[in-house]
Amino acid sequence: MKHLHFSDTHIKGGFWKYYSDMVRNVTAKAVYDRFWETGRFDAFRCDWEEGMKNRPHRFWDSDVAKWIEGIAYLSEIKREPEFEKIADETIELIEKNQYENGYFNSYYIRIEPDNIFKNRDGHELYTTGHLIEAAIAYDKATGKDKLLKCMIKNVDHIYKVFVEDKSAAFNTPGHQEIELALLKLYDYTKYEKALSLAQYFIENRGKFENDKVSHNDQTMIPLRELKEVDGHCVRAGYLFAAMAKLANLTHDEKLFKVCDNLFNDITEKKMSITGGIGYHRFKNFAEAFSYAYDLPNLNAYNETCASIALALFAHEMLEAKIDSKYADIIELINFNGFISGVSLSGDEFFYSNPLEIDLKKHYRDREFQGPSQRVKVFDCSCCPPNVVRMLSSIQRFMYSQDENVVYCHQFADSETKLNIKGINAVLIQKTDYPYSGKIDFTVKGADIKLKIRIPYWCTEFEGTKENGYITVDLKKGESFTLNLPMNIHFIEANPNVQDNSGRYALMRGPVVYCMEGIDNGENLRDITILENGESEIIKDEYFPAPVILIDGERRENVNSLYKIKDNKRIKIKAKFIPYLGYENRGDTDMIIWTQVK
Repeated sequence: MKHLHFSDTHIKGGFWKYYSDMVRNVTAKAVYDRFWETGRFDAFRCDWEEGMKNRPHRFWDSDVAKWIEGIAYLSEIKREPEFEKIADETIELIEKNQYENGYFNSYYIRIEPDNIFKNRDGHELYTTGHLIEAAIAYDKATGKDKLLKCMIKNVDHIYKVFVEDKSAAFNTPGHQEIELALLKLYDYTKYEKALSLAQYFIENRGKFENDKVSHNDQTMIPLRELKEVDGHCVRAGYLFAAMAKLANLTHDEKLFKVCDNLFNDITEKKMSITGGIGYHRFKNFAEAFSYAYDLPNLNAYNETCASIALALFAHEMLEAKIDSKYADIIELINFNGFISGVSLSGDEFFYSNPLEIDLKKHYRDREFQGPSQRVKVFDCSCCPPNVVRMLSSIQRFMYSQDENVVYCHQFADSETKLNIKGINAVLIQKTDYPYSGKIDFTVKGADIKLKIRIPYWCTEFEGTKENGYITVDLKKGESFTLNLPMNIHFIEANPNVQDNSGRYALMRGPVVYCMEGIDNGENLRDITILENGESEIIKDEYFPAPVILIDGERRENVNSLYKIKDNKRIKIKAKFIPYLGYENRGDTDMIIWTQVK
Protein backbone atom coordinates (compact mmCIF):
# COMPACT_ATOMS: atom_id res chain seq x y z
CA MET A 1 0.00 0.00 0.00
CA LYS A 2 1.44 3.34 -1.08
CA HIS A 3 0.34 6.94 -0.91
CA LEU A 4 -0.56 8.33 -4.30
CA HIS A 5 1.98 10.82 -5.57
CA PHE A 6 0.87 14.38 -4.84
CA SER A 7 0.91 15.35 -8.54
CA ASP A 8 -1.82 12.80 -9.26
CA THR A 9 -4.20 15.10 -7.38
CA HIS A 10 -5.16 18.54 -8.64
CA ILE A 11 -6.78 20.92 -6.18
CA LYS A 12 -9.75 22.54 -7.90
CA GLY A 13 -11.28 24.86 -5.32
CA GLY A 14 -11.96 25.69 -1.69
CA PHE A 15 -9.63 25.98 1.29
CA TRP A 16 -6.59 24.29 -0.19
CA LYS A 17 -6.97 26.09 -3.54
CA TYR A 18 -6.53 29.32 -1.59
CA TYR A 19 -3.23 28.08 -0.17
CA SER A 20 -2.07 26.29 -3.33
CA ASP A 21 -2.50 29.49 -5.32
CA MET A 22 -0.87 31.50 -2.56
CA VAL A 23 2.31 29.44 -2.42
CA ARG A 24 2.67 29.51 -6.20
CA ASN A 25 1.86 33.18 -6.70
CA VAL A 26 3.25 34.75 -3.53
CA THR A 27 5.06 32.62 -0.97
CA ALA A 28 7.70 30.94 -3.13
CA LYS A 29 8.77 34.29 -4.61
CA ALA A 30 8.67 36.05 -1.23
CA VAL A 31 10.95 33.44 0.35
CA TYR A 32 13.35 33.61 -2.62
CA ASP A 33 13.53 37.40 -2.40
CA ARG A 34 14.42 37.34 1.29
CA PHE A 35 16.98 34.58 0.76
CA TRP A 36 18.57 36.54 -2.08
CA GLU A 37 18.72 39.70 0.01
CA THR A 38 20.33 37.89 2.95
CA GLY A 39 22.98 36.15 0.82
CA ARG A 40 21.76 32.59 1.05
CA PHE A 41 21.93 32.00 -2.71
CA ASP A 42 25.25 33.83 -3.09
CA ALA A 43 26.75 31.52 -0.47
CA PHE A 44 26.79 28.73 -3.07
CA ARG A 45 29.45 30.67 -4.97
CA CYS A 46 31.83 29.72 -2.15
CA ASP A 47 33.76 32.97 -2.60
CA TRP A 48 32.88 34.90 0.55
CA GLU A 49 35.76 36.78 2.19
CA GLU A 50 36.16 38.79 5.40
CA GLY A 51 34.75 42.27 4.99
CA MET A 52 31.99 41.16 2.62
CA LYS A 53 28.39 41.35 3.80
CA ASN A 54 26.17 38.35 4.51
CA ARG A 55 28.67 35.99 6.09
CA PRO A 56 27.45 32.44 5.27
CA HIS A 57 25.94 30.28 8.00
CA ARG A 58 26.38 26.55 8.47
CA PHE A 59 22.75 25.67 7.76
CA TRP A 60 21.96 28.11 4.95
CA ASP A 61 22.25 25.30 2.38
CA SER A 62 19.23 23.63 3.94
CA ASP A 63 17.12 26.79 3.62
CA VAL A 64 17.78 26.97 -0.12
CA ALA A 65 17.38 23.19 -0.51
CA LYS A 66 13.87 23.26 0.94
CA TRP A 67 13.01 26.13 -1.39
CA ILE A 68 14.27 24.15 -4.41
CA GLU A 69 12.26 21.13 -3.25
CA GLY A 70 9.16 23.31 -2.98
CA ILE A 71 9.50 24.87 -6.42
CA ALA A 72 10.11 21.37 -7.83
CA TYR A 73 6.72 20.34 -6.49
CA LEU A 74 5.15 23.43 -8.06
CA SER A 75 6.85 22.63 -11.37
CA GLU A 76 5.60 19.07 -11.34
CA ILE A 77 2.03 20.38 -11.42
CA LYS A 78 2.80 23.32 -13.74
CA ARG A 79 6.29 24.22 -14.93
CA GLU A 80 7.77 27.39 -13.41
CA PRO A 81 10.57 28.56 -15.74
CA GLU A 82 11.57 31.55 -13.61
CA PHE A 83 12.02 29.44 -10.49
CA GLU A 84 13.70 26.64 -12.42
CA LYS A 85 16.27 29.09 -13.81
CA ILE A 86 17.20 30.10 -10.25
CA ALA A 87 17.42 26.46 -9.19
CA ASP A 88 19.52 25.51 -12.24
CA GLU A 89 22.01 28.31 -11.53
CA THR A 90 22.29 27.22 -7.89
CA ILE A 91 22.79 23.58 -8.88
CA GLU A 92 25.53 24.63 -11.30
CA LEU A 93 27.34 26.26 -8.37
CA ILE A 94 26.96 23.13 -6.27
CA GLU A 95 28.45 20.99 -9.03
CA LYS A 96 31.26 23.51 -9.58
CA ASN A 97 32.25 23.80 -5.91
CA GLN A 98 31.66 20.24 -4.75
CA TYR A 99 34.90 18.60 -3.63
CA GLU A 100 36.26 15.84 -5.83
CA ASN A 101 35.59 13.34 -3.03
CA GLY A 102 31.90 14.30 -3.05
CA TYR A 103 31.73 16.57 -0.01
CA PHE A 104 29.58 19.67 -0.24
CA ASN A 105 28.59 22.31 2.27
CA SER A 106 29.02 25.91 1.17
CA TYR A 107 29.78 27.12 4.70
CA TYR A 108 32.46 24.60 5.57
CA ILE A 109 34.06 24.71 2.14
CA ARG A 110 34.58 28.45 2.44
CA ILE A 111 34.58 29.30 6.15
CA GLU A 112 35.81 26.25 8.08
CA PRO A 113 37.46 23.77 5.68
CA ASP A 114 39.63 22.39 8.50
CA ASN A 115 36.57 21.47 10.58
CA ILE A 116 34.70 19.25 8.14
CA PHE A 117 32.93 16.49 10.10
CA LYS A 118 34.54 17.63 13.35
CA ASN A 119 31.56 19.40 14.92
CA ARG A 120 28.66 17.05 15.58
CA ASP A 121 26.22 19.95 15.80
CA GLY A 122 27.59 21.56 12.65
CA HIS A 123 24.47 20.63 10.62
CA GLU A 124 26.52 19.17 7.75
CA LEU A 125 24.48 15.98 7.55
CA TYR A 126 21.24 17.89 8.14
CA THR A 127 21.85 20.21 5.20
CA THR A 128 22.89 17.26 3.03
CA GLY A 129 19.59 15.58 3.87
CA HIS A 130 17.58 18.53 2.61
CA LEU A 131 19.73 18.75 -0.52
CA ILE A 132 19.04 15.06 -1.17
CA GLU A 133 15.29 15.60 -0.88
CA ALA A 134 15.53 18.61 -3.18
CA ALA A 135 17.52 16.54 -5.70
CA ILE A 136 14.89 13.80 -5.78
CA ALA A 137 12.02 16.25 -6.20
CA TYR A 138 13.82 18.28 -8.86
CA ASP A 139 14.78 15.24 -10.90
CA LYS A 140 11.24 13.88 -10.81
CA ALA A 141 9.66 17.22 -11.71
CA THR A 142 12.04 18.39 -14.44
CA GLY A 143 14.05 15.37 -15.55
CA LYS A 144 17.23 17.30 -14.66
CA ASP A 145 19.46 14.96 -12.68
CA LYS A 146 22.57 17.07 -12.06
CA LEU A 147 21.77 17.72 -8.39
CA LEU A 148 20.79 14.08 -7.89
CA LYS A 149 24.16 12.94 -9.24
CA CYS A 150 25.95 15.44 -6.99
CA MET A 151 24.09 14.16 -3.93
CA ILE A 152 24.71 10.50 -4.72
CA LYS A 153 28.40 11.37 -4.94
CA ASN A 154 28.02 13.12 -1.58
CA VAL A 155 26.35 10.05 -0.07
CA ASP A 156 29.23 7.88 -1.29
CA HIS A 157 31.65 10.16 0.54
CA ILE A 158 29.61 10.22 3.75
CA TYR A 159 29.34 6.43 3.67
CA LYS A 160 33.11 6.13 3.31
CA VAL A 161 33.83 8.59 6.14
CA PHE A 162 31.28 7.26 8.65
CA VAL A 163 30.85 3.57 7.85
CA GLU A 164 34.08 2.45 6.23
CA ASP A 165 36.84 4.73 7.54
CA LYS A 166 35.11 5.94 10.72
CA SER A 167 37.26 9.05 10.40
CA ALA A 168 34.69 11.66 11.52
CA ALA A 169 34.83 13.11 15.04
CA PHE A 170 31.33 11.76 15.69
CA ASN A 171 29.24 8.82 14.58
CA THR A 172 25.66 9.97 14.09
CA PRO A 173 24.12 13.31 13.04
CA GLY A 174 23.68 16.05 15.62
CA HIS A 175 20.59 17.37 13.87
CA GLN A 176 18.64 14.54 12.31
CA GLU A 177 17.08 14.71 8.82
CA ILE A 178 19.51 12.90 6.55
CA GLU A 179 18.10 9.56 7.73
CA LEU A 180 14.71 10.25 6.15
CA ALA A 181 16.31 11.71 3.05
CA LEU A 182 18.50 8.63 2.54
CA LEU A 183 15.48 6.36 2.75
CA LYS A 184 13.67 8.52 0.20
CA LEU A 185 16.76 8.30 -2.01
CA TYR A 186 16.69 4.52 -1.74
CA ASP A 187 12.95 4.52 -2.50
CA TYR A 188 13.55 6.64 -5.60
CA THR A 189 16.74 5.05 -6.98
CA LYS A 190 17.06 1.70 -5.15
CA TYR A 191 20.62 2.75 -4.35
CA GLU A 192 21.57 0.23 -1.65
CA LYS A 193 24.27 2.38 -0.09
CA ALA A 194 21.63 5.00 0.82
CA LEU A 195 19.60 2.37 2.67
CA SER A 196 22.68 1.02 4.43
CA LEU A 197 23.80 4.49 5.54
CA ALA A 198 20.33 5.31 6.89
CA GLN A 199 20.31 2.05 8.82
CA TYR A 200 23.76 2.81 10.20
CA PHE A 201 22.71 6.23 11.51
CA ILE A 202 19.45 4.93 12.99
CA GLU A 203 20.70 1.69 14.53
CA ASN A 204 23.83 3.30 16.04
CA ARG A 205 22.22 6.36 17.52
CA GLY A 206 22.70 6.30 21.28
CA LYS A 207 25.36 3.58 21.19
CA PHE A 208 28.50 5.76 21.05
CA GLU A 209 29.59 7.54 24.22
CA ASN A 210 31.17 10.46 22.35
CA ASP A 211 27.81 11.15 20.68
CA LYS A 212 25.88 11.36 23.94
CA VAL A 213 25.73 15.10 24.36
CA SER A 214 22.27 15.60 25.86
CA HIS A 215 18.66 14.51 25.73
CA ASN A 216 18.15 17.32 23.24
CA ASP A 217 19.16 15.24 20.22
CA GLN A 218 17.86 11.78 21.22
CA THR A 219 21.27 10.16 21.84
CA MET A 220 21.10 9.06 25.47
CA ILE A 221 19.96 5.49 24.69
CA PRO A 222 19.63 3.36 21.53
CA LEU A 223 16.51 4.25 19.60
CA ARG A 224 14.93 0.81 19.92
CA GLU A 225 14.93 1.31 23.70
CA LEU A 226 13.05 4.64 23.62
CA LYS A 227 9.90 4.58 25.73
CA GLU A 228 8.98 8.28 25.49
CA VAL A 229 9.91 11.31 23.45
CA ASP A 230 12.41 13.85 24.71
CA GLY A 231 14.56 16.66 23.46
CA HIS A 232 14.45 18.89 20.37
CA CYS A 233 11.11 18.19 18.70
CA VAL A 234 12.06 19.01 15.09
CA ARG A 235 15.02 16.64 15.27
CA ALA A 236 12.80 14.04 16.91
CA GLY A 237 10.05 14.35 14.31
CA TYR A 238 12.41 13.93 11.36
CA LEU A 239 14.12 11.01 13.10
CA PHE A 240 10.90 9.22 14.02
CA ALA A 241 9.62 9.65 10.46
CA ALA A 242 12.79 7.94 9.24
CA MET A 243 12.40 5.14 11.78
CA ALA A 244 8.81 4.57 10.65
CA LYS A 245 9.85 4.55 7.00
CA LEU A 246 12.67 2.11 7.73
CA ALA A 247 10.30 -0.15 9.66
CA ASN A 248 7.95 -0.15 6.67
CA LEU A 249 10.69 -0.76 4.09
CA THR A 250 12.22 -3.64 6.05
CA HIS A 251 8.96 -5.01 7.53
CA ASP A 252 10.39 -4.54 11.01
CA GLU A 253 7.38 -4.91 13.33
CA LYS A 254 9.41 -4.30 16.49
CA LEU A 255 10.74 -1.01 15.21
CA PHE A 256 7.25 0.00 14.10
CA LYS A 257 5.97 -0.72 17.61
CA VAL A 258 8.64 1.59 19.04
CA CYS A 259 7.49 4.28 16.61
CA ASP A 260 3.83 3.75 17.51
CA ASN A 261 4.58 4.12 21.22
CA LEU A 262 6.49 7.35 20.55
CA PHE A 263 3.65 8.65 18.37
CA ASN A 264 1.15 7.96 21.15
CA ASP A 265 3.39 9.63 23.73
CA ILE A 266 3.50 12.79 21.63
CA THR A 267 -0.16 12.99 20.67
CA GLU A 268 -1.65 11.85 23.99
CA LYS A 269 0.63 13.70 26.42
CA LYS A 270 2.85 16.31 24.76
CA MET A 271 0.95 18.01 21.94
CA SER A 272 -0.98 21.27 21.95
CA ILE A 273 -4.57 21.24 20.72
CA THR A 274 -3.37 22.82 17.45
CA GLY A 275 -0.93 19.99 16.71
CA GLY A 276 1.98 22.12 17.88
CA ILE A 277 4.80 20.43 19.77
CA GLY A 278 7.84 21.53 21.75
CA TYR A 279 6.86 24.30 24.12
CA HIS A 280 10.30 24.98 25.68
CA ARG A 281 12.12 28.12 24.53
CA PHE A 282 14.85 28.36 27.18
CA LYS A 283 18.46 28.83 26.03
CA ASN A 284 20.00 25.45 25.12
CA PHE A 285 16.70 23.62 25.52
CA ALA A 286 14.63 25.51 22.96
CA GLU A 287 11.82 23.93 20.93
CA ALA A 288 11.96 20.80 23.06
CA PHE A 289 9.49 18.38 24.59
CA SER A 290 8.78 18.80 28.27
CA TYR A 291 7.34 16.31 30.76
CA ALA A 292 3.90 14.83 30.14
CA TYR A 293 1.01 17.33 30.14
CA ASP A 294 3.29 20.37 30.52
CA LEU A 295 1.49 22.39 27.85
CA PRO A 296 1.43 26.11 28.65
CA ASN A 297 -0.22 28.65 26.41
CA LEU A 298 1.45 32.07 26.76
CA ASN A 299 5.01 30.80 26.39
CA ALA A 300 4.36 27.88 24.06
CA TYR A 301 7.11 27.68 21.43
CA ASN A 302 5.51 25.24 18.96
CA GLU A 303 7.86 25.90 16.07
CA THR A 304 6.26 25.69 12.62
CA CYS A 305 8.89 23.16 11.52
CA ALA A 306 8.02 20.97 14.50
CA SER A 307 4.40 20.62 13.36
CA ILE A 308 5.65 19.80 9.86
CA ALA A 309 8.00 17.16 11.25
CA LEU A 310 5.14 15.59 13.23
CA ALA A 311 2.96 15.54 10.10
CA LEU A 312 5.75 13.76 8.21
CA PHE A 313 6.05 11.26 11.05
CA ALA A 314 2.30 10.61 10.97
CA HIS A 315 2.47 10.28 7.18
CA GLU A 316 5.10 7.54 7.37
CA MET A 317 3.12 5.75 10.08
CA LEU A 318 0.01 5.83 7.89
CA GLU A 319 2.06 4.50 4.99
CA ALA A 320 2.96 1.50 7.13
CA LYS A 321 -0.46 0.92 8.73
CA ILE A 322 -3.94 2.20 7.97
CA ASP A 323 -5.20 3.78 11.17
CA SER A 324 -7.19 7.00 11.25
CA LYS A 325 -5.31 8.27 14.31
CA TYR A 326 -2.36 9.11 12.06
CA ALA A 327 -4.49 10.88 9.45
CA ASP A 328 -6.38 12.71 12.21
CA ILE A 329 -3.14 14.27 13.43
CA ILE A 330 -2.15 15.26 9.90
CA GLU A 331 -5.50 17.02 9.48
CA LEU A 332 -5.17 18.75 12.84
CA ILE A 333 -1.70 20.02 11.94
CA ASN A 334 -2.59 21.06 8.40
CA PHE A 335 -5.59 23.15 9.44
CA ASN A 336 -4.00 24.63 12.56
CA GLY A 337 -0.46 24.26 13.90
CA PHE A 338 1.38 24.31 10.57
CA ILE A 339 -0.73 26.66 8.48
CA SER A 340 -0.69 29.26 11.25
CA GLY A 341 3.02 29.69 10.50
CA VAL A 342 2.32 31.68 7.31
CA SER A 343 0.32 34.88 7.00
CA LEU A 344 -2.90 35.03 5.01
CA SER A 345 -1.02 37.26 2.56
CA GLY A 346 1.55 34.49 2.07
CA ASP A 347 4.68 36.58 2.59
CA GLU A 348 5.13 36.78 6.38
CA PHE A 349 5.79 34.04 8.89
CA PHE A 350 5.82 32.89 12.47
CA TYR A 351 8.69 30.73 13.74
CA SER A 352 6.81 29.93 16.95
CA ASN A 353 3.06 29.59 17.39
CA PRO A 354 1.83 30.36 20.92
CA LEU A 355 -1.69 29.53 22.09
CA GLU A 356 -2.20 32.84 23.84
CA ILE A 357 -0.85 36.37 23.43
CA ASP A 358 -1.06 39.01 26.17
CA LEU A 359 0.61 42.11 24.81
CA LYS A 360 1.19 43.61 28.26
CA LYS A 361 3.12 40.55 29.36
CA HIS A 362 4.78 40.19 25.99
CA TYR A 363 6.42 43.59 26.04
CA ARG A 364 7.62 42.98 29.60
CA ASP A 365 8.82 39.44 29.17
CA ARG A 366 10.02 38.89 25.60
CA GLU A 367 12.45 36.08 26.50
CA PHE A 368 9.63 33.72 27.37
CA GLN A 369 7.16 34.66 24.66
CA GLY A 370 7.47 34.54 20.91
CA PRO A 371 6.94 37.48 18.56
CA SER A 372 3.42 38.88 18.40
CA GLN A 373 3.84 40.01 14.80
CA ARG A 374 4.81 38.07 11.71
CA VAL A 375 8.05 38.82 9.89
CA LYS A 376 9.31 38.25 6.35
CA VAL A 377 12.53 36.43 7.28
CA PHE A 378 14.34 35.09 10.35
CA ASP A 379 18.04 34.74 11.09
CA CYS A 380 17.27 31.03 11.51
CA SER A 381 14.91 30.79 8.56
CA CYS A 382 14.11 27.09 8.30
CA CYS A 383 10.33 27.60 8.61
CA PRO A 384 9.49 29.75 5.53
CA PRO A 385 10.93 27.32 2.93
CA ASN A 386 9.46 24.42 4.89
CA VAL A 387 6.07 26.08 4.44
CA VAL A 388 6.79 26.34 0.71
CA ARG A 389 7.57 22.65 0.30
CA MET A 390 4.58 21.60 2.41
CA LEU A 391 2.00 23.81 0.71
CA SER A 392 3.27 22.98 -2.77
CA SER A 393 2.70 19.27 -2.12
CA ILE A 394 -0.17 19.30 0.38
CA GLN A 395 -1.98 16.69 -1.75
CA ARG A 396 0.58 14.11 -0.64
CA PHE A 397 -1.54 13.42 2.42
CA MET A 398 -4.84 12.80 0.63
CA TYR A 399 -4.91 9.27 -0.79
CA SER A 400 -3.25 5.89 -0.73
CA GLN A 401 -4.05 2.85 -2.83
CA ASP A 402 -3.78 -0.92 -2.68
CA GLU A 403 -4.84 -2.35 -6.05
CA ASN A 404 -8.54 -1.41 -6.41
CA VAL A 405 -8.85 -0.21 -2.81
CA VAL A 406 -8.46 3.56 -2.47
CA TYR A 407 -8.09 5.17 0.95
CA CYS A 408 -9.21 8.77 1.37
CA HIS A 409 -7.34 10.31 4.30
CA GLN A 410 -7.95 14.03 3.74
CA PHE A 411 -10.63 16.16 2.15
CA ALA A 412 -10.27 18.82 -0.55
CA ASP A 413 -12.12 19.89 -3.69
CA SER A 414 -10.02 17.96 -6.18
CA GLU A 415 -9.59 15.48 -9.01
CA THR A 416 -7.24 12.52 -8.65
CA LYS A 417 -5.85 10.22 -11.33
CA LEU A 418 -5.97 6.52 -10.46
CA ASN A 419 -4.68 3.38 -12.10
CA ILE A 420 -6.93 0.47 -11.21
CA LYS A 421 -5.32 -2.76 -12.40
CA GLY A 422 -4.10 -1.10 -15.59
CA ILE A 423 -7.25 0.98 -16.17
CA ASN A 424 -7.01 4.76 -15.94
CA ALA A 425 -9.66 6.29 -13.71
CA VAL A 426 -10.47 9.59 -12.01
CA LEU A 427 -11.79 10.15 -8.49
CA ILE A 428 -13.51 13.49 -7.98
CA GLN A 429 -14.12 15.20 -4.64
CA LYS A 430 -16.55 18.12 -4.57
CA THR A 431 -16.61 19.96 -1.25
CA ASP A 432 -16.28 23.33 0.43
CA TYR A 433 -14.68 21.67 3.48
CA PRO A 434 -14.22 22.95 6.18
CA TYR A 435 -17.16 25.34 5.68
CA SER A 436 -19.36 22.25 5.59
CA GLY A 437 -18.81 18.53 6.00
CA LYS A 438 -20.58 17.57 2.79
CA ILE A 439 -18.20 15.71 0.48
CA ASP A 440 -19.32 14.26 -2.86
CA PHE A 441 -17.21 11.46 -4.36
CA THR A 442 -17.55 10.42 -8.01
CA VAL A 443 -15.43 7.81 -9.79
CA LYS A 444 -14.99 7.67 -13.56
CA GLY A 445 -13.35 4.94 -15.61
CA ALA A 446 -13.30 2.00 -13.20
CA ASP A 447 -14.91 0.37 -10.18
CA ILE A 448 -13.23 1.03 -6.86
CA LYS A 449 -13.58 0.16 -3.20
CA LEU A 450 -13.33 3.51 -1.43
CA LYS A 451 -12.38 3.66 2.24
CA ILE A 452 -13.03 7.08 3.75
CA ARG A 453 -11.66 8.34 7.07
CA ILE A 454 -14.22 9.48 9.61
CA PRO A 455 -12.45 12.23 11.60
CA TYR A 456 -12.18 11.82 15.36
CA TRP A 457 -14.20 14.99 15.91
CA CYS A 458 -17.19 13.65 13.98
CA THR A 459 -19.70 12.12 16.41
CA GLU A 460 -22.46 11.40 13.88
CA PHE A 461 -22.01 9.45 10.63
CA GLU A 462 -23.51 6.59 8.64
CA GLY A 463 -21.67 3.32 8.24
CA THR A 464 -19.37 1.08 10.25
CA LYS A 465 -15.80 2.12 10.93
CA GLU A 466 -12.79 -0.17 10.62
CA ASN A 467 -9.57 1.42 11.81
CA GLY A 468 -11.44 4.71 11.54
CA TYR A 469 -12.59 4.27 7.90
CA ILE A 470 -15.95 3.41 6.34
CA THR A 471 -16.11 1.40 3.12
CA VAL A 472 -18.07 2.34 0.02
CA ASP A 473 -18.21 0.27 -3.18
CA LEU A 474 -18.28 2.71 -6.09
CA LYS A 475 -19.10 1.49 -9.58
CA LYS A 476 -17.82 3.36 -12.62
CA GLY A 477 -19.79 6.57 -12.98
CA GLU A 478 -21.38 6.33 -9.52
CA SER A 479 -21.32 8.94 -6.77
CA PHE A 480 -21.43 8.86 -2.98
CA THR A 481 -22.08 11.72 -0.59
CA LEU A 482 -20.50 11.77 2.85
CA ASN A 483 -21.98 14.12 5.43
CA LEU A 484 -19.81 15.02 8.41
CA PRO A 485 -21.86 17.25 10.74
CA MET A 486 -19.88 20.39 11.50
CA ASN A 487 -21.03 20.96 15.06
CA ILE A 488 -19.31 23.36 17.44
CA HIS A 489 -17.46 21.34 20.06
CA PHE A 490 -16.08 22.59 23.36
CA ILE A 491 -12.88 20.66 23.99
CA GLU A 492 -11.48 20.09 27.47
CA ALA A 493 -7.92 19.09 28.24
CA ASN A 494 -6.75 16.23 30.44
CA PRO A 495 -6.94 17.29 34.13
CA ASN A 496 -3.15 16.97 34.27
CA VAL A 497 -2.85 19.93 31.89
CA GLN A 498 -3.10 22.38 34.76
CA ASP A 499 -2.83 25.48 32.58
CA ASN A 500 -6.20 24.65 31.03
CA SER A 501 -8.13 23.48 34.10
CA GLY A 502 -11.65 24.90 34.00
CA ARG A 503 -11.17 26.24 30.47
CA TYR A 504 -12.25 24.99 27.06
CA ALA A 505 -11.21 25.31 23.43
CA LEU A 506 -13.71 25.79 20.65
CA MET A 507 -13.48 23.59 17.56
CA ARG A 508 -15.68 23.22 14.52
CA GLY A 509 -14.70 20.34 12.29
CA PRO A 510 -10.90 20.23 12.01
CA VAL A 511 -10.45 23.92 12.82
CA VAL A 512 -9.35 25.24 16.22
CA TYR A 513 -10.70 28.70 17.01
CA CYS A 514 -9.38 31.64 18.99
CA MET A 515 -10.51 35.08 20.11
CA GLU A 516 -8.51 38.21 19.37
CA GLY A 517 -8.57 41.55 21.15
CA ILE A 518 -9.17 43.36 17.87
CA ASP A 519 -12.67 41.82 17.81
CA ASN A 520 -13.42 41.30 21.50
CA GLY A 521 -11.61 44.06 23.39
CA GLU A 522 -9.23 43.69 26.33
CA ASN A 523 -9.14 41.05 29.07
CA LEU A 524 -9.91 38.05 26.88
CA ARG A 525 -9.38 35.67 29.79
CA ASP A 526 -12.38 37.23 31.54
CA ILE A 527 -14.83 36.31 28.77
CA THR A 528 -17.18 33.40 29.43
CA ILE A 529 -18.88 31.64 26.52
CA LEU A 530 -22.46 30.44 26.97
CA GLU A 531 -22.55 26.82 25.84
CA ASN A 532 -26.30 26.91 25.18
CA GLY A 533 -26.32 30.43 23.77
CA GLU A 534 -26.95 31.29 20.14
CA SER A 535 -24.16 30.87 17.64
CA GLU A 536 -23.75 31.89 14.03
CA ILE A 537 -21.36 30.55 11.41
CA ILE A 538 -20.27 33.34 9.09
CA LYS A 539 -18.31 33.33 5.86
CA ASP A 540 -15.72 36.07 6.22
CA GLU A 541 -13.82 36.85 3.03
CA TYR A 542 -10.71 37.69 5.09
CA PHE A 543 -10.31 34.09 6.29
CA PRO A 544 -10.30 30.85 4.26
CA ALA A 545 -12.42 29.16 6.96
CA PRO A 546 -15.59 30.47 8.64
CA VAL A 547 -15.70 32.68 11.72
CA ILE A 548 -18.06 32.03 14.62
CA LEU A 549 -20.20 34.49 16.56
CA ILE A 550 -21.43 33.08 19.87
CA ASP A 551 -23.15 34.39 22.96
CA GLY A 552 -20.94 35.21 25.90
CA GLU A 553 -20.57 37.48 28.87
CA ARG A 554 -17.90 39.40 30.76
CA ARG A 555 -17.59 41.33 33.99
CA GLU A 556 -17.83 45.07 34.22
CA ASN A 557 -14.64 47.02 34.79
CA VAL A 558 -14.56 48.33 38.37
CA ASN A 559 -12.13 50.51 40.33
CA SER A 560 -11.58 48.15 43.26
CA LEU A 561 -8.75 45.61 43.08
CA TYR A 562 -10.79 43.01 45.02
CA LYS A 563 -14.47 42.77 45.88
CA ILE A 564 -17.08 40.30 47.05
CA LYS A 565 -18.29 38.06 44.22
CA ASP A 566 -21.46 39.04 42.43
CA ASN A 567 -23.15 37.81 39.27
CA LYS A 568 -23.28 41.06 37.33
CA ARG A 569 -22.26 40.37 33.75
CA ILE A 570 -22.35 42.22 30.44
CA LYS A 571 -23.84 40.20 27.60
CA ILE A 572 -21.65 40.11 24.49
CA LYS A 573 -21.43 38.41 21.14
CA ALA A 574 -17.94 36.89 21.13
CA LYS A 575 -16.17 36.52 17.80
CA PHE A 576 -13.97 33.50 17.17
CA ILE A 577 -11.65 33.32 14.18
CA PRO A 578 -9.74 30.28 12.87
CA TYR A 579 -6.47 29.96 14.80
CA LEU A 580 -4.69 29.67 11.44
CA GLY A 581 -5.46 33.36 10.88
CA TYR A 582 -4.36 34.83 14.20
CA GLU A 583 -2.16 37.96 14.25
CA ASN A 584 -2.91 38.89 10.64
CA ARG A 585 -4.71 42.16 11.38
CA GLY A 586 -2.17 43.89 13.59
CA ASP A 587 -0.70 43.47 17.07
CA THR A 588 -3.43 42.16 19.34
CA ASP A 589 -4.16 39.85 22.28
CA MET A 590 -5.20 36.30 21.45
CA ILE A 591 -6.56 33.32 23.37
CA ILE A 592 -7.72 29.77 22.59
CA TRP A 593 -8.64 28.33 25.99
CA THR A 594 -11.60 30.16 27.46
CA GLN A 595 -14.28 29.90 30.16
CA VAL A 596 -17.59 28.23 29.31
CA LYS A 597 -20.88 28.31 31.21
